[in-house]
Amino acid sequence: MPPHRPSAAGVPAGSGGESGPEERGSEESGSPVRQALSDSVYERIKAMVMDHEIAPGARAGIEALARTLKVSPTPVREALARLESDGLVVKRALSGYRATELLTPQGLEELYEMRLLLEPRAAALAAGNATEAQLDGLERIVEEMQSHPSPNGRYASYRDFAALDQRFHEAIGRAAHRPLLADAVERLHAHLHIFRLSTVVVAVGPTVAEHERILRAVLRRNAERAAEAMTDHLTRSMERQSEDGE
Repeated sequence: MPPHRPSAAGVPAGSGGESGPEERGSEESGSPVRQALSDSVYERIKAMVMDHEIAPGARAGIEALARTLKVSPTPVREALARLESDGLVVKRALSGYRATELLTPQGLEELYEMRLLLEPRAAALAAGNATEAQLDGLERIVEEMQSHPSPNGRYASYRDFAALDQRFHEAIGRAAHRPLLADAVERLHAHLHIFRLSTVVVAVGPTVAEHERILRAVLRRNAERAAEAMTDHLTRSMERQSEDGE
Protein backbone atom coordinates (compact mmCIF):
# COMPACT_ATOMS: atom_id res chain seq x y z
CA MET A 1 0.00 0.00 0.00
CA PRO A 2 1.51 3.38 -0.88
CA PRO A 3 2.29 5.27 2.32
CA HIS A 4 0.44 8.48 2.97
CA ARG A 5 2.69 11.53 3.19
CA PRO A 6 3.49 12.07 6.86
CA SER A 7 3.79 15.48 8.41
CA ALA A 8 7.07 16.75 9.73
CA ALA A 9 6.27 15.16 13.09
CA GLY A 10 5.71 11.77 11.51
CA VAL A 11 1.91 11.91 11.63
CA PRO A 12 -0.63 12.97 9.03
CA ALA A 13 -1.28 16.66 8.73
CA GLY A 14 -4.58 17.42 10.39
CA SER A 15 -6.45 20.00 12.33
CA GLY A 16 -4.65 21.07 15.46
CA GLY A 17 -6.04 22.31 18.72
CA GLU A 18 -5.77 21.38 22.34
CA SER A 19 -7.75 18.68 24.05
CA GLY A 20 -11.32 19.80 24.52
CA PRO A 21 -13.07 19.73 27.87
CA GLU A 22 -14.94 16.58 26.87
CA GLU A 23 -11.71 14.67 26.14
CA ARG A 24 -10.02 15.96 29.28
CA GLY A 25 -13.07 15.17 31.36
CA SER A 26 -13.31 11.67 29.95
CA GLU A 27 -9.67 11.01 30.68
CA GLU A 28 -9.91 12.30 34.23
CA SER A 29 -13.14 10.52 35.07
CA GLY A 30 -13.67 6.97 36.25
CA SER A 31 -11.36 4.15 35.29
CA PRO A 32 -13.68 2.44 32.75
CA VAL A 33 -14.09 5.70 30.80
CA ARG A 34 -10.37 6.39 30.90
CA GLN A 35 -9.63 2.83 29.74
CA ALA A 36 -12.07 3.23 26.87
CA LEU A 37 -10.27 6.41 25.80
CA SER A 38 -6.89 4.68 26.08
CA ASP A 39 -8.10 1.74 23.98
CA SER A 40 -9.60 4.06 21.37
CA VAL A 41 -6.38 6.06 21.01
CA TYR A 42 -4.38 2.83 20.81
CA GLU A 43 -6.55 1.53 17.98
CA ARG A 44 -6.41 4.84 16.10
CA ILE A 45 -2.63 5.07 16.25
CA LYS A 46 -2.31 1.37 15.44
CA ALA A 47 -4.41 1.93 12.31
CA MET A 48 -2.14 4.82 11.33
CA VAL A 49 0.90 2.54 11.59
CA MET A 50 -0.75 -0.39 9.83
CA ASP A 51 -1.98 1.80 6.95
CA HIS A 52 1.37 3.62 6.70
CA GLU A 53 -0.15 6.98 7.58
CA ILE A 54 2.75 6.94 9.99
CA ALA A 55 5.29 5.71 7.47
CA PRO A 56 7.73 2.90 8.35
CA GLY A 57 10.65 4.49 10.16
CA ALA A 58 8.84 7.81 10.68
CA ARG A 59 8.71 9.55 14.03
CA ALA A 60 5.54 9.12 16.08
CA GLY A 61 5.64 12.25 18.22
CA ILE A 62 3.50 12.24 21.34
CA GLU A 63 2.56 15.92 21.21
CA ALA A 64 1.86 15.86 17.46
CA LEU A 65 -0.32 12.77 17.79
CA ALA A 66 -2.17 14.30 20.72
CA ARG A 67 -2.96 17.38 18.62
CA THR A 68 -4.04 15.30 15.63
CA LEU A 69 -6.30 13.07 17.71
CA LYS A 70 -7.46 15.95 19.94
CA VAL A 71 -6.61 14.21 23.19
CA SER A 72 -4.10 14.86 25.94
CA PRO A 73 -0.59 13.33 25.71
CA THR A 74 -1.32 10.73 28.42
CA PRO A 75 -3.41 8.23 26.38
CA VAL A 76 -1.04 8.73 23.44
CA ARG A 77 1.93 7.86 25.62
CA GLU A 78 0.10 4.77 26.91
CA ALA A 79 -0.85 3.73 23.38
CA LEU A 80 2.73 4.03 22.13
CA ALA A 81 3.97 1.90 25.03
CA ARG A 82 1.46 -0.78 24.04
CA LEU A 83 2.46 -0.51 20.39
CA GLU A 84 6.10 -0.90 21.41
CA SER A 85 5.22 -4.20 23.10
CA ASP A 86 3.42 -5.17 19.86
CA GLY A 87 6.60 -4.52 17.91
CA LEU A 88 4.98 -1.78 15.81
CA VAL A 89 6.99 1.13 17.22
CA VAL A 90 10.41 1.43 18.83
CA LYS A 91 11.58 3.95 21.41
CA ARG A 92 15.00 5.45 20.84
CA ALA A 93 17.02 7.63 23.18
CA LEU A 94 16.70 11.34 22.42
CA SER A 95 14.42 10.79 19.40
CA GLY A 96 11.30 9.24 20.94
CA TYR A 97 9.09 6.72 19.21
CA ARG A 98 9.33 5.68 15.56
CA ALA A 99 7.31 3.20 13.53
CA THR A 100 9.23 0.01 12.92
CA GLU A 101 10.52 -0.71 9.46
CA LEU A 102 8.69 -3.25 7.31
CA LEU A 103 9.97 -6.78 7.11
CA THR A 104 12.48 -7.34 4.35
CA PRO A 105 12.19 -10.52 2.24
CA GLN A 106 14.88 -12.05 4.45
CA GLY A 107 13.10 -10.92 7.59
CA LEU A 108 9.85 -12.45 6.35
CA GLU A 109 11.63 -15.72 5.63
CA GLU A 110 13.20 -15.76 9.09
CA LEU A 111 9.83 -15.04 10.70
CA TYR A 112 8.28 -18.03 8.98
CA GLU A 113 11.28 -20.18 9.87
CA MET A 114 10.58 -19.42 13.53
CA ARG A 115 6.88 -20.13 13.10
CA LEU A 116 7.62 -23.44 11.39
CA LEU A 117 9.82 -24.43 14.32
CA LEU A 118 7.22 -23.51 16.96
CA GLU A 119 3.69 -23.82 15.67
CA PRO A 120 3.56 -27.36 14.23
CA ARG A 121 4.85 -28.61 17.57
CA ALA A 122 2.23 -26.51 19.36
CA ALA A 123 -0.50 -27.99 17.16
CA ALA A 124 0.67 -31.53 17.87
CA LEU A 125 0.69 -30.88 21.62
CA ALA A 126 -2.71 -29.19 21.43
CA ALA A 127 -4.15 -32.33 19.85
CA GLY A 128 -3.11 -34.27 22.92
CA ASN A 129 -3.56 -31.70 25.67
CA ALA A 130 -6.38 -29.28 24.79
CA THR A 131 -9.24 -29.16 27.24
CA GLU A 132 -12.84 -29.39 26.04
CA ALA A 133 -13.25 -25.69 26.74
CA GLN A 134 -10.21 -24.90 24.61
CA LEU A 135 -11.52 -27.06 21.78
CA ASP A 136 -14.83 -25.21 21.96
CA GLY A 137 -12.95 -21.93 21.81
CA LEU A 138 -11.03 -22.97 18.70
CA GLU A 139 -14.27 -23.98 17.01
CA ARG A 140 -15.84 -20.60 17.79
CA ILE A 141 -12.88 -18.74 16.32
CA VAL A 142 -13.05 -20.72 13.07
CA GLU A 143 -16.82 -20.20 12.86
CA GLU A 144 -16.32 -16.44 13.18
CA MET A 145 -13.67 -16.51 10.47
CA GLN A 146 -15.99 -18.43 8.15
CA SER A 147 -18.56 -15.63 8.24
CA HIS A 148 -16.10 -12.79 7.85
CA PRO A 149 -16.19 -10.76 4.60
CA SER A 150 -13.11 -10.38 2.46
CA PRO A 151 -10.99 -7.38 3.47
CA ASN A 152 -10.25 -4.58 1.02
CA GLY A 153 -6.71 -3.70 2.09
CA ARG A 154 -7.32 -1.00 4.71
CA TYR A 155 -6.72 -1.82 8.35
CA ALA A 156 -10.31 -0.97 9.29
CA SER A 157 -11.55 -3.71 6.96
CA TYR A 158 -9.13 -6.46 7.95
CA ARG A 159 -8.63 -5.64 11.64
CA ASP A 160 -11.23 -8.12 12.89
CA PHE A 161 -10.09 -10.91 10.56
CA ALA A 162 -6.47 -10.32 11.54
CA ALA A 163 -7.45 -10.47 15.21
CA LEU A 164 -9.26 -13.77 14.67
CA ASP A 165 -6.30 -15.15 12.74
CA GLN A 166 -3.97 -14.21 15.57
CA ARG A 167 -6.39 -15.54 18.21
CA PHE A 168 -6.51 -18.92 16.46
CA HIS A 169 -2.75 -19.36 16.42
CA GLU A 170 -2.32 -18.13 19.98
CA ALA A 171 -5.16 -20.39 21.16
CA ILE A 172 -3.37 -23.35 19.61
CA GLY A 173 -0.25 -22.32 21.51
CA ARG A 174 -2.12 -22.13 24.83
CA ALA A 175 -3.87 -25.45 24.18
CA ALA A 176 -0.45 -27.09 23.93
CA HIS A 177 -0.12 -26.52 27.70
CA ARG A 178 3.50 -25.47 27.33
CA PRO A 179 3.67 -21.91 28.71
CA LEU A 180 7.09 -21.09 27.24
CA LEU A 181 6.02 -22.31 23.81
CA ALA A 182 2.76 -20.34 23.97
CA ASP A 183 4.66 -17.23 25.06
CA ALA A 184 7.12 -17.61 22.18
CA VAL A 185 4.29 -17.85 19.64
CA GLU A 186 2.63 -14.72 21.03
CA ARG A 187 5.85 -12.71 21.21
CA LEU A 188 6.54 -13.12 17.51
CA HIS A 189 3.61 -10.77 16.75
CA ALA A 190 3.72 -12.45 13.35
CA HIS A 191 0.32 -11.31 12.15
CA LEU A 192 0.91 -7.63 12.82
CA HIS A 193 4.17 -7.64 10.86
CA ILE A 194 2.77 -9.67 7.97
CA PHE A 195 -0.46 -7.70 7.66
CA ARG A 196 1.50 -4.44 7.29
CA LEU A 197 3.30 -5.61 4.18
CA SER A 198 0.87 -5.16 1.32
CA THR A 199 -2.58 -4.17 0.11
CA VAL A 200 -3.47 -7.81 -0.59
CA VAL A 201 -3.56 -8.65 3.08
CA VAL A 202 -4.84 -12.19 3.22
CA ALA A 203 -6.59 -14.78 1.12
CA VAL A 204 -9.62 -15.35 3.33
CA GLY A 205 -10.86 -18.57 1.70
CA PRO A 206 -7.56 -20.49 1.75
CA THR A 207 -6.72 -19.25 5.25
CA VAL A 208 -10.05 -20.40 6.68
CA ALA A 209 -9.85 -23.75 4.88
CA GLU A 210 -6.36 -24.35 6.27
CA HIS A 211 -7.49 -23.42 9.78
CA GLU A 212 -10.40 -25.85 9.44
CA ARG A 213 -7.98 -28.65 8.58
CA ILE A 214 -5.85 -27.86 11.65
CA LEU A 215 -8.97 -27.75 13.80
CA ARG A 216 -10.24 -31.12 12.56
CA ALA A 217 -6.93 -32.77 13.37
CA VAL A 218 -6.85 -31.26 16.86
CA LEU A 219 -10.47 -32.24 17.51
CA ARG A 220 -9.65 -35.81 16.48
CA ARG A 221 -6.64 -35.79 18.82
CA ASN A 222 -4.36 -36.64 15.89
CA ALA A 223 -1.04 -35.02 16.77
CA GLU A 224 0.75 -36.02 13.56
CA ARG A 225 -1.99 -34.65 11.30
CA ALA A 226 -2.27 -31.47 13.37
CA ALA A 227 1.45 -30.80 12.93
CA GLU A 228 1.22 -31.56 9.20
CA ALA A 229 -1.78 -29.27 8.76
CA MET A 230 -0.06 -26.43 10.58
CA THR A 231 3.12 -26.89 8.53
CA ASP A 232 1.10 -26.87 5.32
CA HIS A 233 -0.79 -23.73 6.40
CA LEU A 234 2.37 -21.80 7.28
CA THR A 235 4.14 -22.90 4.11
CA ARG A 236 1.22 -21.82 1.93
CA SER A 237 0.90 -18.54 3.81
CA MET A 238 4.58 -17.82 3.24
CA GLU A 239 4.19 -18.60 -0.46
CA ARG A 240 1.21 -16.24 -0.72
CA GLN A 241 3.14 -13.45 0.94
CA SER A 242 6.17 -14.03 -1.29
CA GLU A 243 4.04 -13.98 -4.44
CA ASP A 244 2.29 -10.80 -3.30
CA GLY A 245 5.61 -9.09 -2.69
CA GLU A 246 6.94 -9.81 -6.17
